[in-house]
Amino acid sequence: MVKDPPRPAVFLDRDGALIEEVHYLSQVEQVQLLTNVVEGLRLLERSGFALVVVTNQAGVARGYFPETQVDVIHRHLEDELARHGISITAWKYCPHHPTEGEGAYRLDCSCRKPAPGMLLEAARELNLDLPRSFMIGDKRSDLEAGSRAGCRSVLVRTGHGVAEEESVLPGLPGFLGVCDHMLEAARLVLLAGQRTLPSPSPWIRAGA
Repeated sequence: MVKDPPRPAVFLDRDGALIEEVHYLSQVEQVQLLTNVVEGLRLLERSGFALVVVTNQAGVARGYFPETQVDVIHRHLEDELARHGISITAWKYCPHHPTEGEGAYRLDCSCRKPAPGMLLEAARELNLDLPRSFMIGDKRSDLEAGSRAGCRSVLVRTGHGVAEEESVLPGLPGFLGVCDHMLEAARLVLLAGQRTLPSPSPWIRAGA
């Protein structure tokens, strides 16, 4: 039996990149898609990328909401995106915190970004081609996780992006540039995907 070739993916942070940043979001009523997210995800999906959400959810470790509530939020968001014709290939989250919480949740783990564990796990499970993949997020920790997994990365200015912008410039391996929103980031990903090898420079500062 011939195995399918590895597929490129775009890894997506959740809060601040896909939906409005809410401090320890825990209710479906708080979920609001950011401007241009639907258009950006549609462009990426139609271009053949798997879409994989990777999100730190330390509110679980801190006891702010149960782990089951993360699944509730993700099912709601999945349904919302499906109404726009978009399918998320996989949802990955880290419920741990290195110093807060009790029991199994208080853990210096390999999945909490900036560690690359969620991306590596998804790559194993879904047969993803990491060197041809990308990470889009609004924090340096997102981009660093992508870099450590061997992906290229894009910072969006939504969420914490504006405050984090200077912390990733210059020199983060695999960093492609800064974009105002998800649609701009998707276009940059498609442009970079035409290159045969990752090229972290020159970086692009869209909208500047």
